[in-house]
Amino acid sequence: MAFSWNQKLYEEILAKFRAPLPRVRFCRITDSRYQELWRSVEEIYYEHPLGPYRGSKAELKEDLSYREERLLERRRHVLFHGQAIQQAIDDMAQAGGGRVEIPAGIWYTGALELKSHVELYLAAGARLCFIRNKSNVFYPLRYTRWEGVECMNFSPFIYAEGAEDISITGQGTLDGQADEFNWMPWKFGYFGEPDQEEQRQRLFRAGAEGLPVSQRIFTDDVSTLRPPFIQFYNSKDIRIMGVHIVNSPFWEINPVLCENVWIKGVHIETDLYNNDGIDPESSRNVLIEDCYFLTGDDCIAIKSGRNEDGRRIGVPTANVIIRHNRFANGHGGITLGSEISGGVHDVFATGNHFDSPNLDYPIRFKTNAMRGGTLENVYVKDSVVNKARLAVVHADFFYEEGHAGENLPQLDNITLDGFRTAEGGSIDARYAFYLKGFADAPIANITFRDMQLEGVKGEAVLENVQGLAFENVTINGRRQPDRLVDVGSDGQVG
Repeated sequence: MAFSWNQKLYEEILAKFRAPLPRVRFCRITDSRYQELWRSVEEIYYEHPLGPYRGSKAELKEDLSYREERLLERRRHVLFHGQAIQQAIDDMAQAGGGRVEIPAGIWYTGALELKSHVELYLAAGARLCFIRNKSNVFYPLRYTRWEGVECMNFSPFIYAEGAEDISITGQGTLDGQADEFNWMPWKFGYFGEPDQEEQRQRLFRAGAEGLPVSQRIFTDDVSTLRPPFIQFYNSKDIRIMGVHIVNSPFWEINPVLCENVWIKGVHIETDLYNNDGIDPESSRNVLIEDCYFLTGDDCIAIKSGRNEDGRRIGVPTANVIIRHNRFANGHGGITLGSEISGGVHDVFATGNHFDSPNLDYPIRFKTNAMRGGTLENVYVKDSVVNKARLAVVHADFFYEEGHAGENLPQLDNITLDGFRTAEGGSIDARYAFYLKGFADAPIANITFRDMQLEGVKGEAVLENVQGLAFENVTINGRRQPDRLVDVGSDGQVG
């Protein structure tokens, strides 16, 4: 039976989000008491001796001579406002709440910790730049989750733990200042920098072995784990609205174990490595609307923890609404996974526009027998797809470790309704649908309804799918037979 749109639950989720009352108290970091905290600091950053790379990321990966050049360390003095901004946040929190205003101009800071009942407001023309020193002086150790595993690592650029009623608003820009030469070389060990993989595997071993989080310490002398831009931990009643976020070293917005998260009208633009746009993780009641994504990885990736650590915490992401967003660039549009061991359920997506020549999959499910997780009750409707390189819908249990694990995933009750190609467009996808489950854990109850897909190059790839329904599906101008089928390991319809 096709999974139906649950209008009652949809409206219950929306009812969690109401415009906040205006803040009674406010302060500006230009107030005299905060100007006293401004100070000059030395920023350390790096440049390439041959200048910025002129080609693409793919071309850089093949350009060994350019990648083997050592970076040049540069130093400059900047006027640092981080202590002033943090003091203003602390003052507003101590007073019972208020708004900290960042006026137009360029302001330099390190990590900031947002406190309960405080709004960080960036006026139009404000640019809050995060200093490039990869040091615990500016990014102290914080209790964090990194790729789905808990640890003590560099602080996210904007962080909160155990807070409520917190906001980031305005028309200004949050600039992480990450680029090919600052923070990013750790991804692959380019330019003689250390490769993050050694510390990444150390973290994953700690999670697999159940090492206490207090002992999973990654100080700045060893850590190559790039921090996320915004990570709120175990917090509730969160609003991120209107701001631009650019040049992030890692994931951009990552609420973890949070409740009532409203992200509206945010413009995200970072086309580097692992730059997921919004990653709700083990969080409940999440509304993402009217946002723009130009990312170097998945635009929205729903997560719930990785492997043993995800199962230890055991909190799914639930009750997510994704509506009226534009996906201008990224590998995946809306993705569930891959750190999905805690599961996910009840996701509603409607009125989204997928428009990127580099978009591999508008809708993707990523899991395997190491990650496991129950992924269920997902309804996507009324969306436009302009480009998708590989498949419009992609679900592959053979991702990375594949069947090499004991935690079989479950993907069940998925409906895609009202997908259509942009008028006059051609998707150019290799496949319309790519669905590969396990023989002992098939994908179940998938419905494709009222879909019009133009420019699809090849046939669908289907393996181990039970209850696959086609209702009014047209591919390349040809109406597909309405049918309900099971597909075995050999790809044959049973």
